[in-house]
Amino acid sequence: MILKGFKEKSIKKHINKLLSERYVNVSAKKVESLGIIFNLDEVDNFEQFNVLSSCLKVMPNRLKVIAFSSNKKETLKSWDVCFNPDDFGWNGVVKSGELQTFLNTKFDVLISYYEADITELKLLTVKSKAEFKIGLLQIDERLNDLIIKTNLKEFNVFKDEVFKYLTILKKIKNE
Repeated sequence: MILKGFKEKSIKKHINKLLSERYVNVSAKKVESLGIIFNLDEVDNFEQFNVLSSCLKVMPNRLKVIAFSSNKKETLKSWDVCFNPDDFGWNGVVKSGELQTFLNTKFDVLISYYEADITELKLLTVKSKAEFKIGLLQIDERLNDLIIKTNLKEFNVFKDEVFKYLTILKKIKNE
């Protein structure tokens, strides 16, 4: 139990280091690729992210979605995009090759769709190489470039706000 606390503290220290080094470059580059991180313990409707992707005119093959769950049951492993606290080591080391591949992908936009204050979820958001990060209001506002203040259950409001702001920023393709 004590080691778990030390491990979490080491991850939080790593997050603060990465956030202090982050440079935000908001360009007018159009959204062509989209990454989504969500908490499976809070949201179970995977299909809503496909709707968001099509609304933003992102091709299905350019959409990558991963889920995190604090639950360590083996039944979660049947869903191949679900990760849990065991996939993270000391100082923010990611143990899963598939998860590391997701984090190294340079998405045009990353959506962090979770409200829970879970260190591993924050680490995923911070370590992502995405150019522009969008998320719900968090305790640490440094995590995302664009913060949408809405309830987790109001996905349509979130989707509409994302579309509106990406249009204002000229990041959505006009076709």
